[in-house]
Amino acid sequence: MIADPLVWSIAFIAVSCLGLSKGGFVGFGLIATPLLALAIPPLEAAAILLPVMLAQDAFSAWSFRHEWDFPTLSVLLPGSLCGIVLAWVLASYVSDPLVRLVVGAVGISFVISHWVGLKATTPTRASGAFWGAMAGFTGTLANAGGPPFLIYALSRDLAKMTFVGTAAIFFLVLNAAKLIPFLALGQFSNQNLTSSLMLLPLAIITNFAAIRLVKRIPSSVFYRVSYGLVLAVSIGLIWRGMAPQGGLP
Repeated sequence: MIADPLVWSIAFIAVSCLGLSKGGFVGFGLIATPLLALAIPPLEAAAILLPVMLAQDAFSAWSFRHEWDFPTLSVLLPGSLCGIVLAWVLASYVSDPLVRLVVGAVGISFVISHWVGLKATTPTRASGAFWGAMAGFTGTLANAGGPPFLIYALSRDLAKMTFVGTAAIFFLVLNAAKLIPFLALGQFSNQNLTSSLMLLPLAIITNFAAIRLVKRIPSSVFYRVSYGLVLAVSIGLIWRGMAPQGGLP
C-alpha cells in the first residue's frame, strides 16, 4: 500500500480527475496517470489505477449504455487490441524515463494540435485503427490512451452524449483487455491492489457526481482547464524523464 502522504495526496487528485473523466468530462482523465507518475514509476501508477478505472468504466458504461457510436468503436477497438499486444511485448525493454518522455510528448502534441485547430476532417478506418493502436499502446504502458482516442473521436463530430457513451464503452473494453498483460508482467502485487482498494470509494463518489453534472453543465470550460493541466503535467513528465533518477525529490 502507498505509505508516503504526499503520494497519497497526488493519488487522491488523480482519482478525482478520473472520476470526472469517466463521468463524461473526458479531458480531466488525461492527467491522472501522468500526475501519479510524477511520484512513482509509470507502470506502477498504471497498475494501481487500472482496477479503479475498471470499476468506474463499468459504472459509466451502464449509465450511458443507450448512447454510443458503433462505427467509431468498430475501428478503434480492433486497433487498440493490437496496441495492447505490442506494449506487452515491449514493456520489459522500455525504461520508466522513456515512458515519461513518450507520454509527455504525446500530451504536449495533443494540446498544441487542439490549440492550433488541427483535426482530421475526413476520419477513415485506417486512421481509426492507427489511433486505436496508439491508445492501446500508451494506455497499457502508462494509462495514457486518452489523447489518441480523443484525436480520432473528436474528428467524428459526435453529439455530446454520444461521445461520452462511446468513450465509456471504449475504455471499459480497453482497460479490461489490459488486465492480461498487467497480470503477466506481475504488476498486481498485494501492495498495489491494496492501494487500488483504498482509492475505490473516492473513485465511485466522483464518478457518480460527474455523471449527474454532465447533463446539466456545459463542458467547454472543463475541456479548456484540462488542456492546460495536460500541458503542465506533460512538461513535468518530460522534465522527470530527463532527470538522472525518477520519482519525486
